[in-house]
Amino acid sequence: MRILAVDPGYERVGVAVLEKENSGGARETLLFSECFKTSAKLPHSERLKLIGEEIKRMIATHRPSALAIEKLFFANNQKTAILVSEARGVIICEAARSGLFVAEFTPLQAKVAVTGYGRGTKSQMKFMVEKLISVGKKIKEDDEYDAIALGLTFFAYKKESALGK
Repeated sequence: MRILAVDPGYERVGVAVLEKENSGGARETLLFSECFKTSAKLPHSERLKLIGEEIKRMIATHRPSALAIEKLFFANNQKTAILVSEARGVIICEAARSGLFVAEFTPLQAKVAVTGYGRGTKSQMKFMVEKLISVGKKIKEDDEYDAIALGLTFFAYKKESALGK
């Protein structure tokens, strides 16, 4: 099974494409990852359009069967939460238009799946992502690590809930 995992944002969008064979002990393979950026000089509507176009391109190029995306949890900045929510909506809409199953995971679920501890730090997440899957390149942005972690989370939860089975 191939999935597109997305850490949503409107300035930076982490994306990763992971694949796992259906056989029992198979490990996940990272096929692609990047951090897509939009310019703060653009109107928000243009940034959302660019995000939608990039997600649509990723789906057409990599042909995933599901989307794993982070659920939002913001306690501080409502304005940022709303703008990120709008980007999430664009991403989910493109996935739905393409017929992808959409699985949403909280940051806590991702930390438990990747580090084994729900209060894991960013450095622990990065360390474990690199232990769990071959990254094969230098990653500069946390958003890209987060997308890979969401992909790993999808496969960790898949048996119980992600596909409703």
